[in-house]
Amino acid sequence: MGIKDWPADERPREKLLIQGAGALTDAELLAIFLRTGLPGKSAVALAQDLLEGFGSLRALLQADCATFTEAKGLGNAKYAQLQAVLEMARRHTFEVLDRGSVLTSPEATRAYLSNQLRHYQHEVFACLFLDNQHHILKYEELFRGTIDGASVYPREVVKKALEHNAAAVIFAHNHPSGISGPSQADKLITDKLKQALSLMDIRVLDHFIIGDGLPYSFAEHGLL
Repeated sequence: MGIKDWPADERPREKLLIQGAGALTDAELLAIFLRTGLPGKSAVALAQDLLEGFGSLRALLQADCATFTEAKGLGNAKYAQLQAVLEMARRHTFEVLDRGSVLTSPEATRAYLSNQLRHYQHEVFACLFLDNQHHILKYEELFRGTIDGASVYPREVVKKALEHNAAAVIFAHNHPSGISGPSQADKLITDKLKQALSLMDIRVLDHFIIGDGLPYSFAEHGLL
């Protein structure tokens, strides 16, 4: 039975229009992107096969062109289409949190940082520099590392904060493994950064870890 023969409220596209995108599973969202399946296989079934083959939606979205196009049902056109969608999402969140914007929405901040850092295959440590009214002064990726770590130097962070005349900062780094919980090293460097910046009266508002799912917030877990 093809998707067109399903009850209307079970078809991914109609379900999205009625209930919103958040109500769809990863397979249903991917099926809308794919539009069609393969002979004898619906778009949803193909999407489920692709998610199982890649291991997760995140792995599929981060795959390079060669890996992506090896999968049955995918090709260069789909890869180009996907990259365009991802880039539009990044640009959208950048416009939401553009220079001079006021940070009033934790959700928008999470979305912005996720879109900036989630796609990297190596660790990247970044910082949002803010004025005393929490207007965004600058977003910078300060340190890059390997798949399982990045060296962070408090002196360089303080130097950048002073350069931008920041009154507050928000840190973020990604975990390529997808695990968003903090390591002991993450906790230690956050404490060192907080101590170093406090000497200059610069506040650390939060530190987000970007992995799979919702980014981990140090502030929300009482670690700042």
